[in-house]
This record gives sequence, structure tokens and C-alpha cells, in this order.
Amino acid sequence: MAKIKKQAPSPKTQEEALTMAKATQRPRQSKEQTKMIAQGIAKGIDQYKKQQKAKAREKDKQRKKEEHQTATESAEQNPAKSEIRYRTPWLPWALLLLTWAGIGLYILGLGLGG
Repeated sequence: MAKIKKQAPSPKTQEEALTMAKATQRPRQSKEQTKMIAQGIAKGIDQYKKQQKAKAREKDKQRKKEEHQTATESAEQNPAKSEIRYRTPWLPWALLLLTWAGIGLYILGLGLGG
């Protein structure tokens, strides 16, 4: 079974948490107590950020699902637009054949006898 690594909150989060803990510090509170409060605040901030990321992922999944659904529905309603038909154009092939015929005639008739 894989071990789950707990990541420490980022330095910025820790700094914000320490600032909040110092702002709410009581008069006779020790530094250790302030640090523990800061750690709790940092964990809370980290957990909040994870929740927001999860919500954003879910919203993105839902948006993509809706886009796919609307694309499928529009393809079903308008099958002529969704089908792409490739036709080989005849003009380039005709010009290619005429060019080869011209080069052949030049080599056989005019170029060698010239």
C-alpha cells in the first residue's frame, strides 16, 4: 500500500498564519502557544485551498461534460454540418496530366529532332 505524504503548508501560508496568530495573541500567551495556533491556522488555510481546488476541478469537469453534450446534441440535430466530405478536386490532376503529356511530346517530338 502506498504511503500518503502530508505536505507542509507553503511558506507564504505559514507566514500568513503566524501574522494572524500574532494579531489575536493574548497578553500572557507564550511563543509556543502562538506557534501552535499559527500551525492550526496554516492547516486550516491549506485545507481551504484544497477544497477550493477540488471545487474548481469539479466545475471544470462539469463544464467540459456540458460542452461535450451540447456538441453531441448539435451534431445529432444537424448531421449535414457534422459530416465532412472530402472530394478530390479534378483541376490539379488534369493540369498534372497535361503537363506530363506536354513534357512527353516535347521529348519525343521536338526535343530530339531539333
